[in-house]
Amino acid sequence: MKVTIENKKGLNKDVKVFIDKKTMDSYMNDKYEEIKSTVNLKGFRPGKVPREILKRQFGKAVFSEVLDKVLKDTSIKALEENKIKPAGQPKIDLKIYGEDKELEYVLSVTELPKIDTKEISNIKFDQFTVKINPKETDNRIKEIAKNTPNFKEASIETKAKEGDLVVLDYTATVDGKSFKGSEGKNTQLTLGKDLFLKGFDKQLIGVKKNDTKIVEAFLPENFPEKELVNKNAKFNCKIQAIKKPEEVKIDDNFAKNLGAKDLLDLKKLISKQINDEYKNSLDRLSKNQILKELEKFKVDEIPENLIDDEIKILSQGMSDEDAKKSRKNFEEVAKKRIKTGLILNEFGEQNKIKVNEQELQAEIQKQLRMMPGQEKMVMDFYQKNPSAVASLRGTVYEEKIINLIKEKAKPNKKEITKDEAEKILKQSQKQQLEQELKDQRKPEKKTEVKKSSDNKTKLKTTKTKSALKKTKKVSKK
Repeated sequence: MKVTIENKKGLNKDVKVFIDKKTMDSYMNDKYEEIKSTVNLKGFRPGKVPREILKRQFGKAVFSEVLDKVLKDTSIKALEENKIKPAGQPKIDLKIYGEDKELEYVLSVTELPKIDTKEISNIKFDQFTVKINPKETDNRIKEIAKNTPNFKEASIETKAKEGDLVVLDYTATVDGKSFKGSEGKNTQLTLGKDLFLKGFDKQLIGVKKNDTKIVEAFLPENFPEKELVNKNAKFNCKIQAIKKPEEVKIDDNFAKNLGAKDLLDLKKLISKQINDEYKNSLDRLSKNQILKELEKFKVDEIPENLIDDEIKILSQGMSDEDAKKSRKNFEEVAKKRIKTGLILNEFGEQNKIKVNEQELQAEIQKQLRMMPGQEKMVMDFYQKNPSAVASLRGTVYEEKIINLIKEKAKPNKKEITKDEAEKILKQSQKQQLEQELKDQRKPEKKTEVKKSSDNKTKLKTTKTKSALKKTKKVSKK
């Protein structure tokens, strides 16, 4: 194989590949030997069909398969040996081809620009740690204790009031008839919370142990028996006990009931919980600072085809006229996104960052936890949509790159209080809102805001092999 590189303009290159007739013949011979044992032709024993007969019967199909294989193998090899990373989909133009001939073709490719990532180590960003005041932790634990009171059974003469726990059995009817789910045993209601049926609790105020009380309430819109929705039901309630709330003692036993080892361990867990409530938002601020710094990096030239692809994404849903008016604004946004993506991708490749299956599954599980009750739907979505899984893999890949940048760059470490964290986050939200309102006054930039406000950078896949797998059909001349 002989390869000649010709620079056309900027990042555009023509890669001329020549394969001699002897090499092409060896590919053809291998293919004929492969099909020889599988062909059954009348008058010939299996594996004994002469080459000329095979050529006459299957020559065109054999050559087509061989040509596809040679183009794939040699184009990948030509690019890899010459360290050319294509920015998108190369095109192949056949010059000389055919059975019993040498092969010559030109691979037209736009090369990715050379990226210098050395300056990444000089990036400065704020790295926040929230220092939790012990009083904040104590207050949170007191709030938990308040919401999980202990109840102690009261005397038989005690009348129920708001805040008490009433234990009751009931049978219910609608129009004098029972229905599915019309009975309940040892039902516990904390009066005042109104968690059973609207207005039910109020009617139990004043009852005592062993009382019988008829309570009326309308069955709600989400009641399982649809024909009974909004109908008035009568509940014959037998009061089994009245229990009074007791102040919860915050001690080691209380902590153990919440899953901690002891009270000290519970305080550590609650402090971490409060910290984590702010960590994700503050980490996003740090990430956005890093991405803004990457936008300042110099990249000599950005491939036009990548810019065009990004502009199409930005202008989705717009009329041709509006898209044309907004093209200049979109072009600026597209260049920033692509440049940042190229830098991150190059840094990831240089540091051999990969996303393994375990990390991908962990991210899917994280998505499931964010949508309780809809786990099956979310899992089905990912199983049926490989592109969604690929997008998720890209998200994990980007996060791993950002985390490595944080390790190698120059963090300005700041320990802040909870109040300071809230102030910083509110200020950030205010700035973002002001920017969005400013852009909304410029209709041509409205889509830009929608697409870019989250500062998420889309990484481009630039692996030579994957790009060539999508190579367009050859143009035969």
